[in-house]
Amino acid sequence: MVATVTTASPHTPPVLSFGGGVPDDASSQPIVHLDVDPFAMDFFADPHPTHEVLRQAGPVVYLDKWNVYAVARYAEVHAVLNDPATFCSSRGVGLSDFAREKPWRPQSLILEADPPAHTRTRAVLNKVLSPAVMKQLRDGFAAAADAKVDELLERRSFDAVADLAEAYPLSVFPDAMGLQKEGRENLLPYAGLVFNAFGPPNQLRQDAIERSAPHQAYVAAQCQRDNLAPGGFGACIHARVDTGDITADEAPLLVRSLLSAGLDTTVNGIGAAVYCLARYPQEFARLRSDLSLARNAFEEAVRYESPVQTFFRTTTRDVEICGCRVGEGEKVLMFLAAANRDPRRWADPERYDITRKTSGHVGFGSGIHMCVGQLVARLEGEVMLSALARKVASIEITGDAKRRFNNTLRGLESLPVTFTPA
Repeated sequence: MVATVTTASPHTPPVLSFGGGVPDDASSQPIVHLDVDPFAMDFFADPHPTHEVLRQAGPVVYLDKWNVYAVARYAEVHAVLNDPATFCSSRGVGLSDFAREKPWRPQSLILEADPPAHTRTRAVLNKVLSPAVMKQLRDGFAAAADAKVDELLERRSFDAVADLAEAYPLSVFPDAMGLQKEGRENLLPYAGLVFNAFGPPNQLRQDAIERSAPHQAYVAAQCQRDNLAPGGFGACIHARVDTGDITADEAPLLVRSLLSAGLDTTVNGIGAAVYCLARYPQEFARLRSDLSLARNAFEEAVRYESPVQTFFRTTTRDVEICGCRVGEGEKVLMFLAAANRDPRRWADPERYDITRKTSGHVGFGSGIHMCVGQLVARLEGEVMLSALARKVASIEITGDAKRRFNNTLRGLESLPVTFTPA
């Protein structure tokens, strides 16, 4: 993608002006305007060169295609994520502004909420998905990972997306949620729909919404208390109604949040990790020699590939970002993936290094809205990579890797591989 650059004079109004904007003045830095479309197919195919254009253009840029401000450097992305009072989520974390248009579905009580409402509902999920709960799940998740790798070693050649990255989470997460066995094939399409809907009204979003009726109906039914097995995440959320922490109307929406947040990030994260380890055999060898690196190998894959590429916030007031003036009520697009490869923050960011200190990456977000399913994703990623390192000697890519395009997610549709037993 070729990006043309124009600069708005600090003494004149921006090239594109809209309600609530702050007029430039002599004290503000000029904001570069770009013709980049971060929701175009050619961008999805290879976003990294354009990420570099975005980072180099300035701390804040303006994307003329969608009339939004954007930040792509690590420092600014991290700052926006960690200032929910100035950059709110309640007006939508996609391009749609809920103050001006109706959401396509009832708002999330987690992702699309601000304190103090968010604080109360997030506290419920933090208890349901606590580190202590993850510890209780570890042995079962690890046994399932071992069984899955053993099964794939018998086949030797298979698709690492459908048969591993998707199949493994689908074998453990729905049971942990307490979902019924029937209809689980709706889970991935529903999650894909949610993340596509954060984008603009392009073909991806329109197609996803048009075919979403059965997926939405399935998820709505599964979120009801009577349909959730005792002891699962879903039942534990509904139990918080009895303690007065949430209302009966809020409980299904919280279950829904977990259904959409706890699967796709894990699927794309595991897919990214297998893809990285296959392309960097020296790192896989390093992992095989030191199993304690399994967790960090997964974290580095999330940093390197960034399964969640972008999110929006909306300004609640006139604000200055590194000297760049942004008015109240403006959408700000955060390029999480660009931040995760910003050389200002990471040494040799284009290299997958499983010994890298990954703390601080924004692959799961940052701050109070950090991915609610992160602990589940990290547990599944760690035990799967540990199983691979113990049982597999080499991972060979045996066909073309195909991308699955989504307005928010970056992942693979297909990755043919062959495993050699250890």
